[in-house]
Amino acid sequence: MYAIVEIAGQQFKVAKDQKVYVHRLQEAEGSKVTFDNVMLIEDKGGVTIGAPAIEGAAVTAKILGHLKGDKVIVFKKKRRKGYKKKNGHRQYLSEIQIESIAASGAKKTTAKKAAPKKETVKAEAKKAAPKKSSKADDLKKIEGIGPKIAETLVAAGLATFADLAKAKPAAISEIIAGVRGNHVTDTWPKQAKLAADGKWDELKDLQDILDGGVEK
Repeated sequence: MYAIVEIAGQQFKVAKDQKVYVHRLQEAEGSKVTFDNVMLIEDKGGVTIGAPAIEGAAVTAKILGHLKGDKVIVFKKKRRKGYKKKNGHRQYLSEIQIESIAASGAKKTTAKKAAPKKETVKAEAKKAAPKKSSKADDLKKIEGIGPKIAETLVAAGLATFADLAKAKPAAISEIIAGVRGNHVTDTWPKQAKLAADGKWDELKDLQDILDGGVEK
């Protein structure tokens, strides 16, 4: 039996007793955590697929420890500009051990689910920005967001780091669809969450390995 589950913004294929390294979790070492964003479960040849998550399904794990990953050297250079920048980065990680996979309340399916319709994405975009904030944050501090995109997000109601952190990347992409350029929004909520929590050092560490908002 195995499951595909989202943990700290990443998707993992996990099985019982498996040890996994994930982005740093907030809980203390030795504590148990439950992840309910389970997208697929395989059990004795039967496959259950969520749309996108399986209702009632959960993966429970124990935090074995917190640590840092291997050091990664990030070197940036711009031709004929005289620009060179070298940084080292060690990712904050947590080691967890999967204790159980529960599929209660799941609905069986034999066919792959179709991709969400554009109307659904638009609805999520509207839901992500229900109100306009009276005081906007400087969204340009998020890697990949320029003045035009920041203006568009504020106009749509995503005026603060907290607002942006709660939005889904697909909804953000729908909001800025009219802005010229190819914009990858996958890391924007994660960056915004660090900014909203005042974790500027962790945000800088993350941005050191980003290029236009894309994690290399």
